[in-house]
Amino acid sequence: MAVKAPSDEVQRVISLALDAAFYRTIYGDVTAEGEALGHYARHGWREGRDPAPWFSGTRYLEANPDIAKAGVEPLHHYLTRGRYEGREVYPSVHAHRYFEGRLTGGEPVLWRLETPAAAEPAVPPPEAVPEAAPEAAPEAPAHAAPNVVAEMTYADRRAAERVLVGPEFDAAYYLGMNPDVAEAGTDPLEHFLMAGWREGRDPNAWFSVRDYLETNPDIVQAGDNPFVHYVMAGRSEGRAAKQDLGFRYDVLAGLVPVGERVARASAATAAVKLGTAKALAAGLAAARTGLKDLHVTFSHDDYTAHLGGVQLCLQREAARIGKLGRDHLHIHPAVAWPVVRTRGERGALGVLLNGRALGVYSGAVIARALGEAAGPAGARSFAIHSLLGHGAEETVKILAAVGLKAGYFWLHDFASLCAGFHLLRDDVEDCAAPPPQSPACNVCVYGPWRARHLAEHGKLFKALDLTVVSPSQPTLDLWRAAWTFPTKGEVVAPHARLVRRGPSPITDGPFRLGFAGLTAAHKGWPVFRELALKFAHDPRYQFIHFGLRSIGGLPIDFKPVRVNAERPKAMQQALESAQVDAVLVWPLCRETFSFTAYEAVAAGAAVVTNPDSGNVAAFVHGGGHGRVLADEAALAELLASGEILALARSVRKPSLYDLKFSGLTVDLLDRARAA
Repeated sequence: MAVKAPSDEVQRVISLALDAAFYRTIYGDVTAEGEALGHYARHGWREGRDPAPWFSGTRYLEANPDIAKAGVEPLHHYLTRGRYEGREVYPSVHAHRYFEGRLTGGEPVLWRLETPAAAEPAVPPPEAVPEAAPEAAPEAPAHAAPNVVAEMTYADRRAAERVLVGPEFDAAYYLGMNPDVAEAGTDPLEHFLMAGWREGRDPNAWFSVRDYLETNPDIVQAGDNPFVHYVMAGRSEGRAAKQDLGFRYDVLAGLVPVGERVARASAATAAVKLGTAKALAAGLAAARTGLKDLHVTFSHDDYTAHLGGVQLCLQREAARIGKLGRDHLHIHPAVAWPVVRTRGERGALGVLLNGRALGVYSGAVIARALGEAAGPAGARSFAIHSLLGHGAEETVKILAAVGLKAGYFWLHDFASLCAGFHLLRDDVEDCAAPPPQSPACNVCVYGPWRARHLAEHGKLFKALDLTVVSPSQPTLDLWRAAWTFPTKGEVVAPHARLVRRGPSPITDGPFRLGFAGLTAAHKGWPVFRELALKFAHDPRYQFIHFGLRSIGGLPIDFKPVRVNAERPKAMQQALESAQVDAVLVWPLCRETFSFTAYEAVAAGAAVVTNPDSGNVAAFVHGGGHGRVLADEAALAELLASGEILALARSVRKPSLYDLKFSGLTVDLLDRARAA
């Protein structure tokens, strides 16, 4: 008998709480972007599939036999009636697996689930419940009597909640912080009221769902929407909307053990289908020179598919290799790994030839196919830009297959010293790479994994003749002092240099403080955001963010900027066009080289940074390009006192510069030939 299609209204209600990303992740046969809703509404719930990590349809029907007997779809029933009748919800047995990935990405979630056994139980254990599971009748507007609330229809209740919190809900902020909601085209307030608060998504910049639930266990017990409660009653009761613990607390709260990250990467790698030696040989046959003149590179990802500093460096290197008429073979892990691999851990390596993907293969297949296809050697070279996701012995065998032993190892980060390649203790504090057995390492989440990185890189340096290339002197100095690897040589090769163009034009107006790039904690975005909030009404200042995506609901202007191989100077040009006076470059970690700092100075802006910023602080000190401040308190005081106004363009009268980018390894090869 044909299954009756659900009505448009039923599907609309379900769509407000169904988590399509969760559904597609857990149920691999549902792959299309818009397929999840229709599949669940028609068939999925009948097959025992869960619509969201916080909701188990099977458990809901088991706990409510009257609903099961009536053959009613459980999520729609809960949203329209069950939650007002005080019926309980239980999380999906798949929630733990799904949220492992989200936690690693830094997204806040409100689940405390025990790691499941090898065989998942039919229902979760009693302790595996969401912190905000509704166990009591929902809250009522302050003016409504309980008996009236119990009789409210779904539409009336939803309308009441919207009226109550709507004026204080920041849709722009919500969509900016949750691009998946924006992409889905869902009403942001509806999404928040239905599912967003359960997933730890905040309704605006000044209210924290996580904090409110952590400090108010009675709200957790009642299963109330924390923001609805705060607006309706919590504020008048003196309850805090947000804990003032700083963004580092949030980073620490979201830390995931490295072992869990490795387990996830290993499982994802095991699921990748590997290509054959025959298939790779067919791809290699398209080489420009038959692999006679060959440059091989290794990094942590596909530089053609991702944006970032290392990726842009590889794009420049590949372009220079192409101009020389040589073949470029790039090898990267098909699945992102947080650490280097060791013997026994399965690898799945993506292969690119001259920028074209040839598929995914094991290291052994790559070595064999290269050995058979390479033929007589001409001008061959290699550069290791990152060993993350690679194994040392496997890398050596691949290079040996084309007769390579002497090459270059780039210090784009500090992965050769620690699994925490930013050298941030627990992702919040600079550690400066202390001795591996020191107490400082013992208290860090990356401490137990440091030995793996030192050992694997030790094997690499012992087997190959590597010249270490650092983009800055401070980076090389720290690397050399922290550990001893046998190198063929060490050289400093900056990624860019400044060439003076002329004076900068001077304009009037407020002091323009910019932030360029990713809104990531380790890049200093929370520091910039708090400054903007603190000085939002100070007419002396204007705050501007230059990047790929805006975060709404903040007193920060946004200028879209995308830097790529076609537009390498896009950030510099945007900063110059906006007449930015200073750029805040406030990383928590030691930058090996900061394109942002160079772009800022090239555009005529000063740089404001901290002493833990590595090459940035050295660049600012050495060139008189701005200010290096002791800490965030000194930064706030710089604005409060107005002392930062001394960095205004009208006072400094700065020069403008061109950025001359390096060809990376190709420059070193040219230098070696000239010698």
